[in-house]
Amino acid sequence: MNVRRLLYLSRADVEACGVTMAQVIAAVEAAFREHGEGRVEMPPKPGVHPRPDSFLHAMPAWIPALHSVGLKWVSGYPDNPRRGEPYITGLFILNDEETGRPLAVMDATWITAKRTGAATAVAAKYLARAEAETAGILGCGVQGRSNLEALRVLFPLKQVLAYDTQPEAQERYVAEMTAATGLEVIPARQPREAVADCDLVVTAGPILKRPHATIKAGWLGEGAFASLVDYDSYWDRAALREVDKFCTDDLPQFEHYRSLGYFQDVPPIHASIGEIVAGKKPGRESQQERTMTCNLGLALDDMATAPLVYRRAVEQGLGTWLEL
Repeated sequence: MNVRRLLYLSRADVEACGVTMAQVIAAVEAAFREHGEGRVEMPPKPGVHPRPDSFLHAMPAWIPALHSVGLKWVSGYPDNPRRGEPYITGLFILNDEETGRPLAVMDATWITAKRTGAATAVAAKYLARAEAETAGILGCGVQGRSNLEALRVLFPLKQVLAYDTQPEAQERYVAEMTAATGLEVIPARQPREAVADCDLVVTAGPILKRPHATIKAGWLGEGAFASLVDYDSYWDRAALREVDKFCTDDLPQFEHYRSLGYFQDVPPIHASIGEIVAGKKPGRESQQERTMTCNLGLALDDMATAPLVYRRAVEQGLGTWLEL
């Protein structure tokens, strides 16, 4: 009898696979190229919202060129850190492209963190100045760490300005990221210090339907690039209007979120990241341009990353096999 089984990978198993950030960036860039060419099937993610500013999303995608198909069920609860729980949690299901049979179920925490940072890095590769040396990180949580890790792979970073509304989180970030990266990581006393004079800016706080709009007009410098990991939560509308190119990772999903009440006052969209990676629309065209991407977090990012984890896990004998 043919015994059908799937591989269960805990968070520890996923992390033990040893997939590098450089590998994730390369896979995510390939997925964006396929997306830009119109060769990805990825419906806007449906969700429910049991608590204010919380979400649970179903995120399916199929990338034919990568033979990768599956779904992530992910939650984000901004009050979780106060409970000692992570803001983002979830599970990922990887399926066999030919039969539809589930191949693996794995913790999605590590994948979500790494692929989100990788998506920022891919966008920055095409929209930021190649010689960028200074980064401003606003939000010293998981995404503040993974985004810096990813940007460091592609850019000659020397200095990081880090800001968080929670002083203890900022202190931990400065200590941990200094040790992990060897960069000069400086605590910013005010949010403006992590924006002004920075080549790369990442806002990575909680996603809010009503932006707190901390970052004001005149803060983002000429020639700078910004990645809005927390949607437009951190940005005042006048500051957004100063941007020369405003991009996103997926236009249909952006409009879907706009219909739900997000992004009520943002600039016209220049292009999707996939269109830029595929060469259909230009990225940065001058040293002076202010550029920005608001990446929503796509299932294609996960579908690019999960197969890397699965293959390494099988090769290394990690995880637990379960009968179907």
